[in-house]
Formats: sequence, structure tokens, C-alpha cells
Amino acid sequence: MQSNDKDPAAIKLQNVSRTFNKKVKEEKKFKYELKYLLRKRNNPFFAVNDISFEVKKGEFVGFIGSNGAGKTTTMKMLSGILHPTSGSINVLGYKPAERNYNFLHKISFVMGQKSQLQWDLPVYDTLILNKGLYDVTDIDFKNKLDELIYYLNIEELLQVQARKLSLGQRMKCELASSLIYSPEVLFLDEPTIGLDVTTQQNIREFLKKYNKEKKTTIILTSHYMDDIEELCSRVIMINKGKIIFDGDMNQLINSYVKDKHVTIEFTKEINESNLHSDVIYRNKNVITISIPKINHLQKISEIIRDFPVKDININEPDLKEIVKQIYSHEY
Repeated sequence: MQSNDKDPAAIKLQNVSRTFNKKVKEEKKFKYELKYLLRKRNNPFFAVNDISFEVKKGEFVGFIGSNGAGKTTTMKMLSGILHPTSGSINVLGYKPAERNYNFLHKISFVMGQKSQLQWDLPVYDTLILNKGLYDVTDIDFKNKLDELIYYLNIEELLQVQARKLSLGQRMKCELASSLIYSPEVLFLDEPTIGLDVTTQQNIREFLKKYNKEKKTTIILTSHYMDDIEELCSRVIMINKGKIIFDGDMNQLINSYVKDKHVTIEFTKEINESNLHSDVIYRNKNVITISIPKINHLQKISEIIRDFPVKDININEPDLKEIVKQIYSHEY
């Protein structure tokens, strides 16, 4: 199958499932037949269960879920590492499972917990290797390398062996290695895992700028909600192999956030029970309460009327808390 540049969708999944066989011991059927203690049977289970979605070209999508929800399995099917058990997948007009030569030149897959750098070679040698593997011309290689050096600040790392890099340095070089041939679709599986806060922010800023300037389609999985909130215009949530939400941040908030968090500073200490609200936090005269969105303005007006209020601040729960609430109801 050949690519169709006029198609606005870079990725299409339709009714995709992936099952694995789970090994379990056979129950003992007869007291003296030991073979039943050793025999095993295959129990198929769904890692991904009948999911469908599309991703437009240039879109930056957050793909989130708890451990074992089906995120990495989906990413591996999108990149062709795994075959779907059923359903169809189309990425840039190709079937990933066919591992077409042209398809592999258009995608890249970065896994935060698995290095693709050559461990005993300097980083530059890995970049040269990828230059050859992906047929990058000398001019394109030089231009791309200069660009990546500028954005990722890796010039001093190019002659360092991969095994001598810190975790943050390695991730920058992993990104450089994956982008040296200018893929159209980038799959990122936990790219900031284990990194310090400063390095996480540097990686986010790079990815945001790269997506904006190059219009590269990016799907990101991450347990760090700051990654998702700062980078992604759209969120797809998966749980037990099924998609439970697909939309933008505002839709997520409107769909699942039922309460406002209101922090009130009083001029003197009060009895919090008189507020008749769930208290989230208290520090002397400062109290944070949870108020249903549906009547929060009325409730705040009553508090201002009945209590000595010095200052008030209204917030909604952050994305991390929202996701936690969603999964606590789904399980």
C-alpha cells in the first residue's frame, strides 16, 4: 500500500484488537495423575480490545492509561512491531505489520526505557549509521544535525560513548538519533521517565517546538501528566484495552470534573465544619474546599456573605488528579 499525501489523517485504527496467550497451570483433575499438575493451557486475554481512532497529520496526541492498560501494545502495533489480532491499522497509507521499506523511513519509535544508541560507540557514530540505514544525503544529514545540535544542545555529547551518558543526555541523543532522517510520525513511549525536572522541561520545550515547526505527527505516552498537559492538544485514554475517552483538554475537564477547588483566606480562624463542604486542606486561616461546579458561584457568595473572607482563589483539579479520579471509577 502506498502513501496518500492528500489524506488529512496520518493514523487510522478501526476495530483493532490484540490478544495474547496467558499461561496458567491446569487444575488437578485426578489425585494420582501428576501430569495434570504439569500441563499448562493457553488462556487468551485482550491487551487491546476493539479500539478505533484517527490522528490528523501534525497532531500531538497524548495516549494515557495505567500500567497494563494497552498503551505500549497499541504503539507497537502502530509501528509494526506487533500485528493486530483483528481490525485494521493504517499509518501514512501503509499497513504497519507489513514493515514496508518506505513506511519504516517515515516513522520513528522512541522508548524511554530502551536505548537504540550503539552502547559502546560515540553518539555521532550512531547518527552516521542511521544516515546510511535511512538513505539520508550528506547535505540533509549536515543540515539536520546542525538543527538538532542547536535545539537539543548536544554538540559536546557527539563524541561521547553512549554508555557514559547520563540519563538526560542519553534521551536527548535518542531523540537526535530518531529524528536525523526526518520521520513524519514519531511515537514516544515514556520519553521523560526517570529524568530530573529541569531535563523533563527541556525535552518538552524541544518537542513542542519541533512539532510546531515541522508539523510532525506525534503520539506520546507518559505517566507524567505535566508532559500531557503541556504538549498535547488532544488526549486518548485507554483502560483494560478499551478507549474510555478521546477529546481535547476542555472536553476532559467538562466531562469528568464535577467540583471546583476553592482556597479561602479568612481574617481569623473559623470552624471549618460551618462551611458545610469537603475540606481538602487547612493551614490556620487558609482553607481549601471542594464545591460542586453546578452551584459553586452561589456557594462562594454565601461564604463571602457569612464569613470574614480576606482572599479567595478558584481552581479546578489538575490533570493528574482528574485522571486518578477517572481510573478509580473505571476499575
